Amino acid sequence: MIAEPIGIYKTGLNYKYELPRQGFLHTENPGRIELFSGRGFEQALRDLEGFERIWVVFHFHENAHWRPTVRPPVPPADHERVGVFASRSPYRPNPIGLSCVKLLNVSGLTLWIDEADMLNETPVLDIKPYIPKADAFPQAKAGWVDAQTGGAWNITLSETFRMQNEWIENAQHLSPAHFAGVQLRENPFDGKQKRVRRLSETQGILAYRTFRLHFSILQPAEIILEYIQSAYTPEDLENPEDLYGDKETHRKFQTIWPRK
Repeated sequence: MIAEPIGIYKTGLNYKYELPRQGFLHTENPGRIELFSGRGFEQALRDLEGFERIWVVFHFHENAHWRPTVRPPVPPADHERVGVFASRSPYRPNPIGLSCVKLLNVSGLTLWIDEADMLNETPVLDIKPYIPKADAFPQAKAGWVDAQTGGAWNITLSETFRMQNEWIENAQHLSPAHFAGVQLRENPFDGKQKRVRRLSETQGILAYRTFRLHFSILQPAEIILEYIQSAYTPEDLENPEDLYGDKETHRKFQTIWPRK
C-alpha cells in the first residue's frame, strides 16, 4: 500500500508540546491546508464549501515508533495504561491521524480550518466531509472514557498576565494565554504534563518556548495565571548567540518586566 500526500498543513505550531490533546480545544487558531497543484484537486474540492466540518486524514510525520499501550491524559480509575487501539495516541502501528476540524473557507487550493491538532508541515492524506447524521452518535458508549471523573478547569488571567500576554502577541504573534488554556484545562499537575514544574501544592510554572508562565491554584479546578517571566538570564542575553532569534524581544520585555 502506497499513500501519497495530497497537500501540507500550515500553522504556527512547530513543537509537539504546543498541540492540544484534542482539536476542539484549539479554537480561534486557524491554519490552512495547501493542496498540491497539477493533480485535479480543484475539481475534487467542488461542493465542499457548504460543509461546516471536515475529516482530515494525515500522517504523524514526526513519530518513528509505536507503543502497544499508552497512558492517556486522564487514565481509567483502576489502571494507568490502555491499549493504543482504545486511545487517540499518535504512537500507532501505522502513523495515521484523523481529525474533525472546522472548515472556515476554501480559496483555490487552500482550505482554511480551525480546531486542528496537527503540526506545521503535516502531510495531509485525504479530506472527507463531516456529515452529522452519519458521523455523530452522542449516545454511544465510550468505554473507559465514560468512567472519567472531573471536567475542564476554569482559567483566569491576572491583570499583569493580561498585559504581558498582549505585549507578547504584538511582539511575536504568540499567545501564552491560549497555550496555557490548552495545556492546563485538565489537571495541571498530571504526571504526563512534562512542561509543568510544580513549586508547591498550589503553585506551578508552565514552560512555553522561551517564556515561563507562573500560575496558582485557587481552589479545585480553578487556576489563575499570575505573570510571565523571560527564561533568559541577563547573562544569557549578553551572549550574542541567538538560537531562537528572539533575544531582542526578551531584552525589551525585561526592561518592562524584569526577572524576579
